[in-house]
Amino acid sequence: MDKSKLYDILRSLHADVDFEKEKGLVDNGILDSLDIVTLITEINDAYDVELPAEEILPENFNSADALWALIQRLEEE
Repeated sequence: MDKSKLYDILRSLHADVDFEKEKGLVDNGILDSLDIVTLITEINDAYDVELPAEEILPENFNSADALWALIQRLEEE
């Protein structure tokens, strides 16, 4: 499993953001609802996981680390 794919997906949405340091992607308005829908689709395709509706929470999308933890959790299920 490769975290670099996640960074590629995030950078395709916002090339100007340092996703390795940013911890408030949702809280600071960097990601909007359309970005999150795109992220969900791209993550589903790249990692072959299904993001259930109950996991679509701001805290799961506030940082690349939070998204990565979510992806890993879903892969274990």
